[in-house]
Order: sequence, then structure tokens, then C-alpha cells
Amino acid sequence: MGTGRLESFSDGVLAVIITIMAFELKTPISSNVHALSHRLPLLLVYVLSFAFIGIYWVNHHHLLHATRLISAGVMWANLYLLFWLSLIPFVTAWVGAQHSASLPAACYAIVANGSGLAFRLLSSAIRRANPKDQTSSRILSLTRKENASTLLYTSSIGLAFLSPYIAYASFVIVAILWFVPDRRLVA
Repeated sequence: MGTGRLESFSDGVLAVIITIMAFELKTPISSNVHALSHRLPLLLVYVLSFAFIGIYWVNHHHLLHATRLISAGVMWANLYLLFWLSLIPFVTAWVGAQHSASLPAACYAIVANGSGLAFRLLSSAIRRANPKDQTSSRILSLTRKENASTLLYTSSIGLAFLSPYIAYASFVIVAILWFVPDRRLVA
């Protein structure tokens, strides 16, 4: 099986995820800055979550274009990634409503960590489905950026209980790391 169907399906799911997040955005009840300030936490976490979905979408696109064969394992790994990404609207809304609480921040970190690990699992499944493709093996080897992201996501679960704002800073650092697509995938 080629990559086209898998990419199209994933694109559709990611579009729905972004749409669900956008529906959670409510306009302020009045036109003053004070009313906007009440919506600001949700707007900020929406921007962060939108960036995460966009980063996964771009890297997923490049990953599949570097892939020749899709196996059942790749399809299941892709579904696993989409499962974790589908939880982002839930944790985004929760953090937006309770931004100073630790548990929503920790749950956001758990979803971010699950998404990152699921992307690694997808990369591994692609490598197994394409054992003779040395380009895939080179492209899909782990980098410092992936290891740093996993470390930041994992530690931010606990850090959220120290201060949710430290966890949020970790999420922003990871987003900045990945804003430029992985060079192995676009080269």
C-alpha cells in the first residue's frame, strides 16, 4: 500500500481536531480589555495547541513522503498517534479554563508526551516496514531534538505539580525546537 490514503485520512483527522479546538474559542462578552483578559488563557493555549498540531502535520507529511511501503503495523501506529492528538482539544479546553491548576497542566503534558512517543512509534513501524530502504533507516534514526522533547514532556508532567507555568514553558520550548521541520525529512 502506498502512503496516499494514510496521509489523506490523517489530514482529515487533524483538520477535525483543529476545528474542534476552534469551536471552543468564545468571543468576549464585551469590547473592553478586561473581558478579553478572561479569554486570554484559552486563546494562548489554543495557539500552542494549534502549533503542536501544525508541527505534527508538517512532520507527518514529510515522514510519509520519505516512506515507500505502508504495513498494517504502520497503519495501527498512525492510528495510535491520531488517538493522542485527538485528546488535544480536551486538554486545551481544560487548561484554558483552569490554567493556574496543576492537574490540567499535567494532563496536557501527558497528552503531549503520548503524542511524541506515538510519533516515535510510527517512525519505528515505518522503519520495520521498509527494512531494505537505507534512506528510511537514516531518516528515522533518533536525534537529540527527539530525545530532548521526550525529556521535556516527561519532566513537565511532574513539574506541572510544582508550577503549571514551568510546564507551559517546557511546551513552548518543545514547540520552538520543532517549528522548523526535521531536516532529515525535508532534505
